[in-house]
Amino acid sequence: MNKTKALIICYYWPPAGGPGVQRWLKFVKYLPEFDVEPIVYCPEKPNYPIVDESLVDEVPKSIKILKQPISEPYGLASLFSRKSSKKISSGVIPKVKRQSLIEKMMLYVRGNYFIPDARKNWIQPSVAFLLNYIKDNEIETIITTGPPHSLHLIGLSLKAQLNIKWLADFRDPWTTIGYHKDLRLTESSKKKHKEFELKVLSTADEIIVTSNHTNYEFQSKTKQPITVITNGYDSQSVEVEGKDKKFTLSHIGSLLSERNPKVLWEVLSELIKENEEFSKIIQLNLVGVVSDDVLESINDNGLQDYANVVGYVSHDEAIKFQIKSQLLLLIEIDSENTKAIIPGKVFEYLISETPILAIGPKDADVEQIIRSTNTGTYFNYNDKQLIKQQILSYYKAYQDGDLKTDAIGLQAYSRKALTERLAQIINK
Repeated sequence: MNKTKALIICYYWPPAGGPGVQRWLKFVKYLPEFDVEPIVYCPEKPNYPIVDESLVDEVPKSIKILKQPISEPYGLASLFSRKSSKKISSGVIPKVKRQSLIEKMMLYVRGNYFIPDARKNWIQPSVAFLLNYIKDNEIETIITTGPPHSLHLIGLSLKAQLNIKWLADFRDPWTTIGYHKDLRLTESSKKKHKEFELKVLSTADEIIVTSNHTNYEFQSKTKQPITVITNGYDSQSVEVEGKDKKFTLSHIGSLLSERNPKVLWEVLSELIKENEEFSKIIQLNLVGVVSDDVLESINDNGLQDYANVVGYVSHDEAIKFQIKSQLLLLIEIDSENTKAIIPGKVFEYLISETPILAIGPKDADVEQIIRSTNTGTYFNYNDKQLIKQQILSYYKAYQDGDLKTDAIGLQAYSRKALTERLAQIINK
């Protein structure tokens, strides 16, 4: 039986680090088992804000990978301020009152001259290259994944010229994504984003989203079929000698300025002051990019001596932290727009056998996942006393040597099971 040829157009691909690369790296791994031949198209020598060379080894040797040069503005921007350019390209946008003049300028230019995003200059060269490749190689389906959402405009153009089957995969929403309000968009720019979004949602043969909230949002904007396929977990070969001796609370991933759980810092500060034994054994691990605003809040609450700011590590090292820690922290911005955000790390958290303490907006999609899998607890930002009580409960279980999870229903989130659902859409 001949396999369906599917061309996957993505920006994040090894050696890119961070969560954006994991979704399609794993789909590509398993698609051949479901009668799909994936072909990956990605940029050559892109300006990735985070690099993880270890992920290169995870790319299947049999997969055909196409690369074309990309022109990005961050290289030019770094001539003015390398630090600010790197921070903004990695998603760390300072609060308005903390923004320097050059950062304000860079955000304005990024938001209003690079629509939908800083990879817009890759659209036309990619379309020109792929038109011939698709014809010459009998590609049956194209898949675009964003952000960056400029890749969906590649799909839009190819669809118009070839009338090929097109799936648009949204790892995050478009116009309702949290950082849009930080880009200093003019009314004209906001209108252009909405127009592009509507064209993509109305033209793609099928929309794929990662959360129920994004599904509901897009249902109000398009009549095209929408399928929810979350991120997931894969089998792990990482080994550790055992749990940390200390009572470690670890956050894996970026803590941006608005993702700053001041209520948690206050609770930990109070527990340290009230319980001398607790103060001797607690350690806060921050694994990933941490904004200056978050570090300032930690210092304001007297936690600087308890905080181990690790910074970005390889994916395997991040997994080790998840398994070794006594408690995993999951923090999301307290906003209506973030209810749809399900960080990719959540699913690795689920199988780490480490309890999750999550803080975020009420009725978020991730709340349902944590509760339904029995892998932790979820709180809102005004639940200070409940958070405090729960940490004390976890601490007592840690003292008794009984801090663990009893997870249920995780198989639905395995990468292989999720890929099977994707293959059904490709093959129908």
